[in-house]
Amino acid sequence: MSTSLPHLVIFFITYHIHKLESAEFRVMGLGHPVTAILGENIVLPCHLSPRISAENMEVRWFQSEFTSFVHLYRHRKDEYGEQMPEYRGRTELLKAGITDGNVSLQIVNIRSSDEGQYHCFVQDGSFYEEALLELKVAGLGSNPLIFVESHQDGGIRMVCQSAGWYPEPKVLWRDLSGQELPSLSEAKSLRDSGLFETENSIIIKERSNQNLSCLIRNTVLNQEKESTVYIADSFFPRVNPWMVALSVILLVLFGFIGLTVYLFKIKDLRDKEISKYHCPCSDKNVFKWWRRSVAPTEEVNVTLDPDTAQSQLVLPEDGKSVRWGDTWQNLPDNPERFDSRACVLGCEGFTAETHCWEVEVGDGELWAVGVARESVRRKGWISLSPEQGIWAVGQCGGQFRALTSPEAPLPLSQVPSRIRVCLDCDRWQVTFSDAGDGAPIFTFPPGSIPRERIRPWFWLGVGGSRLSLCP
Repeated sequence: MSTSLPHLVIFFITYHIHKLESAEFRVMGLGHPVTAILGENIVLPCHLSPRISAENMEVRWFQSEFTSFVHLYRHRKDEYGEQMPEYRGRTELLKAGITDGNVSLQIVNIRSSDEGQYHCFVQDGSFYEEALLELKVAGLGSNPLIFVESHQDGGIRMVCQSAGWYPEPKVLWRDLSGQELPSLSEAKSLRDSGLFETENSIIIKERSNQNLSCLIRNTVLNQEKESTVYIADSFFPRVNPWMVALSVILLVLFGFIGLTVYLFKIKDLRDKEISKYHCPCSDKNVFKWWRRSVAPTEEVNVTLDPDTAQSQLVLPEDGKSVRWGDTWQNLPDNPERFDSRACVLGCEGFTAETHCWEVEVGDGELWAVGVARESVRRKGWISLSPEQGIWAVGQCGGQFRALTSPEAPLPLSQVPSRIRVCLDCDRWQVTFSDAGDGAPIFTFPPGSIPRERIRPWFWLGVGGSRLSLCP
């Protein structure tokens, strides 16, 4: 006993020291799923316990494959070389709390394909731990559209349509008292965008409750959208179904007359507004006159600055176009270069007078053109908004938008293939118009741009096509 006691003490001391060395920290996530809204930003929370600094550790966020990472931080910097293509330009490790063990990941512009499980993996030397988080994605679609489709089985067939939902929504018909009504048929389809469209029909007969509601519910968010319609007796088929048809025809006719009167009033107001300026143009050239009156045509020869181009952008020697490259180029990480957002600035800068240039945008789905202040942030993740010093319009998520805060959809029937940008440094505003017919697109109000040096600005999203400066 006297000889074995020291050995026993040494064994327990060694065991506890080894146990302490092999349990330096734990990686903590959430015990429940994180829900994100389509098109918005989400933070996947993850931290070390105890809250020690992770500044010199490797932090790897991945889904099913360890080597195919969503985001990688090591050697005290973010590494994007082998990042999954669908996450490029959309992730950021929130380093504000990294010294306190916070290794949370932000994903911007959430898509339906982002849904799933994420591993938060942290390694320090030979020791590593990980936590598993689940991300659920949800999107609210459009308000239900209810309309009369036809007469059927002694009643009228009503149809409810809506689009833009994720995941697959639940559709309910209800009467005035809130009682659920059985539907006749239902069709749901998953579009190329990854969002669901739904069409549901019901037959309403005479003497039934004619106050009808269509409710569409997102089961993840537990939120819903509802539309209500009242069906008059005259719509139901009687002895002579032609009376119903006549009512529908009269309704359409009156609607057409009302729309015609409204359009003539709008035209009259437009003509009066134009006459205030004594416009010498014919109606054919009204839009071109508007463009010249708002922004005089002082053309400038813009050239792209290669020292500012993010490493995935490819510029020819003449600096007159930019396209998305398949790989990251080995370019010097100078202070002027954008490192996260795929942006590039023009060489020219303006502080006075009015300057205009035209950009051919083609038919790409992810791009934006406009202006930025020369002091715009180049490093790390930036939002494309006036708050960050960027004033622009562009195509994103299948929609043409003004990059305001929040973004404003631009209701154009067709996105222009060439856009004219006019910077007025006397009024400190920027105007966008269709370079083809001169039609106005969007104008940031006077005084919205700071009184400092302003440069042309261009952005391409993942897989975006070419942007070219017109002669």
